[in-house]
Amino acid sequence: MAASIKPKALREGDTVGLITPSTFVSDPEQILLAERTLRYFQLKPRFGRNVTKKEGYVGGSVEDRVADLHDMFRDPEVKAVFCIRGGFGAAHLLESIDYGLIASNPKILLGYSDITALHLAIHRKTGLVTFHGPVVLSRFTTYTQEHFRKAVFETRPLGTLQNPPDSDPLRPAHIVRTVRPGKARGPLVGGNLTLISTTLGTPYEIDTKGKILFIEDVDEQPYSVDRMLTHLKLAGKLDQAAGIVFGECSDCRPRDFKPSFSSTFSTGEVVDRILGKLPIPVFSGLTIGHTGDQLTLPLGVMATLDAGEKKLIVEESATSA
Repeated sequence: MAASIKPKALREGDTVGLITPSTFVSDPEQILLAERTLRYFQLKPRFGRNVTKKEGYVGGSVEDRVADLHDMFRDPEVKAVFCIRGGFGAAHLLESIDYGLIASNPKILLGYSDITALHLAIHRKTGLVTFHGPVVLSRFTTYTQEHFRKAVFETRPLGTLQNPPDSDPLRPAHIVRTVRPGKARGPLVGGNLTLISTTLGTPYEIDTKGKILFIEDVDEQPYSVDRMLTHLKLAGKLDQAAGIVFGECSDCRPRDFKPSFSSTFSTGEVVDRILGKLPIPVFSGLTIGHTGDQLTLPLGVMATLDAGEKKLIVEESATSA
């Protein structure tokens, strides 16, 4: 992997490129919402030429989607590239991306879920610090806005990241817990568990050696989470990590009235059975991924994990002035 490259922080008034490297966004009301979102943050939206195209379940052909990605990194007026939504299909692009173009024109790339494919490939091939955070159509709660602004508009390290305070301490919205206590330090890597798992064995697979690995997913049954975590363990990716944060796994439970097996585990039990047996610190429940209250995490910068205190501390700045 190339040495770390940091993009420039955004400033109000900057132009941001909007692309759909995964599932299409053709609804004019969603396009209007995307524009409204950028203008709310005092940014100027520039939509990719192919943003509203639809080819089956993806946002246009591979050539269309790669062209929009390349156009935004090539255009000197565009200061960052935001994905309008995730979905499915970003992995189609990986063989066609001009990684030299991206390395020569470093910019903030923002998105999560299926966009993990781009994060993994671009980080592996260029060393560019990219940002696992909300897509443009995300909810952007006050908490999400706060952490988004710190990540992309400021050059200071993000510091200590914790879940938002709960309005109901008896029934917290986000349950965070220590799976295996301890501290660890290393560069931050990770993303969507499904994409991390499915890119193993490819030139874009995640490098976890000595890293702080974070994982999130959505709508997966416990046996499926078990399968993917076991896949990562068999590939050596879990044991090589310095520490692990298992983030939100929204709706990761047996299907209503249709469990896959007559007796099953909860996702928490799966985490304990696999991650809890590793010789490294682990905690779960940080607001990463498919949750309204969402952190923006820079990939490739130094961080410390304190599983006992259930904290992630980002020590290194992710952007340059």
